[in-house]
Parts: sequence; structure tokens; C-alpha cells
Amino acid sequence: MSLVKHPHAIRLAMLGCTPGNGHPYSWSAMFNGYDREAMTKECPFAGIPVYLNKQPSEGFTIPGAKVTHICCTGEGGFTAEHVAKCSLIPHVVKQPTDVIGHVDAVIIATDIGGEHVERARPFIEAGLPVFIDKPLTDNAPDLQTFIAWADAGRPLMSSSSMRYAKEYLPYRISTRELGALRYVSITTPKSWETYGIHALEGMYPIIGPGFISARNTGSLARNVVHLKHQNGADVIVVANADMYGGFGCLQLIGTAGHVNLTTGDTFFSFKSQLEAFITYLRTGTRPFPFSETVELMRLLIASIRSRNEGGREVLLSEV
Repeated sequence: MSLVKHPHAIRLAMLGCTPGNGHPYSWSAMFNGYDREAMTKECPFAGIPVYLNKQPSEGFTIPGAKVTHICCTGEGGFTAEHVAKCSLIPHVVKQPTDVIGHVDAVIIATDIGGEHVERARPFIEAGLPVFIDKPLTDNAPDLQTFIAWADAGRPLMSSSSMRYAKEYLPYRISTRELGALRYVSITTPKSWETYGIHALEGMYPIIGPGFISARNTGSLARNVVHLKHQNGADVIVVANADMYGGFGCLQLIGTAGHVNLTTGDTFFSFKSQLEAFITYLRTGTRPFPFSETVELMRLLIASIRSRNEGGREVLLSEV
């Protein structure tokens, strides 16, 4: 059953603004198209026009949905008016709640997990479907709030774009030729709190649910996390602040073979992620169980707790 009244003409609000996160520009462009000259010359995130400009015009946008409203509350260093100019958004509002009654769903395009409950609350309470950028949260109390909302049937969804990386797709379908997985590693730059979920969710659909514990023996800038899975696989996830040469480097080693993979098509991953949300709005069927998001957040939170407690092994059951 559709979550919106007019599934072929969905109106979206793009909300929020955090440092280093250009999703309001790029995600809005994937629905609306964009002003090529303004985006190329003025976008404060240089990488965004690079990957947008590589795409053919045919099939560029996600059909049947438009970002009609934008509000950029936060400390991201750009304005809603500028995003609207670059990504062809007709309405700029001063407060996020100004969009209630004017849109069918909202996208919270911020990556500070500790802010997401309060950013999402007015829309959840208004009955609007919400997509929340990764990570959903970074602490256990807020995770319990999201679980309660989901259990009550509130339409919310969160994911990392790495879930949809096309380079990983064959191994999401099957790892049979590798035998039983014994060792998995994946890397990312930046912080554990904001980018650790990219690495976690990149490998998670391949291995599947069933993680037992997390041990983070690194530091705030250099997280080195050992995850144990009930299937016997050991997973090492590294998030190093300045390791920009290591985004999405995934290694899978099994009893019969191994493979090394690297992501590269950012546009494909982001667009596939947003398409999954639109399909959820149209059908009411989640693209993957919310329980997977819960387990991923427990991995993220357990790893923070382990780091803060000197590298103690933290069971997911503690979170």
C-alpha cells in the first residue's frame, strides 16, 4: 500500500545542513536536474559537479518525484537559497516544519547521528514518511526511540549509499565461489561517527545479520574495529581520518577463494539509494528489514563504546 496520496507525483522536502556534507546539492539534483553552470562554478563541494557532469541527460533524474521545498538549518556553511539555485528547487522555507502540509515525504540530509531524533520528530509525529541520512543515530537511547517509532508503524528509513555500490552487487547476490567467508576487511576515511556506517553497511548485505561483538582498539582519528559474526567470519573495519585513498576498499576471503573490490561510481550508489526510498513510498514495502538498520547501529554504537572503554570487547546484546 502506498505511503503517499499521489505516488506518481511525489513532493519531497530536503532538510538540514552539516559540515562537509553536500547531499542537499547532489540528492536534489538527482530528482530535479540542475543548473550545470551554477553547480560547476559555485558548488562548495568540488566533487559533486564532477560526478554529476559525467552522467548522460537521458535517465538522469528519478521519475515521478521532485524536491519542491528546502530548508538548510545547521552549520554546513551553505544556504538553502544557493542549493535551490543550483538544484532547481522552487520553494525555500525558514524552518523545517514549514514544509508540513506541503510535501508528501521528507529527506533529512545530515550525517550527525545524535541530531536525528530531534530533526525527525516533528515529521514522524505529523505522519510524514522520513528518509534519514546515515548514520541513523550514534547512541543507544536515540536508537530505542527509532525502534519504538518503527514498531508503531511510523514510515522511516535510513541507509548508507554503500549498501547499493554496484561493484559489490555480485557478492550481495552470492559468495558461493569464495566458499565460507572467514575474513572480511573494509576501509573508509573520515570519522567513525559519520563514515564508519559507510564501511559497515558496505559489507553487511554480503555477510548478513548475526554479528556478536565489536572491539575498537584504535583512537578517535584512527579506528580499528574487529567484529565477530556467528558464522565464524572475522571482520576488520578501519576508519582513518585522512585515509582518502581507502574509501570502500573491500576484501572478501573464504575457504575457496578471495576477491578485492573498490567502489567508484558515487552517482549510481546515491541514485539507487534514493530510488529505494521512492519505491518504499510507492509500495509501502521496505527495501530491506528495519532490523538490519538496528543491527548496524548497534555495531556502530558498540564500536564507539569499545573505543571509549580502552578497547574492551562489547557484545551487541549490551547495546
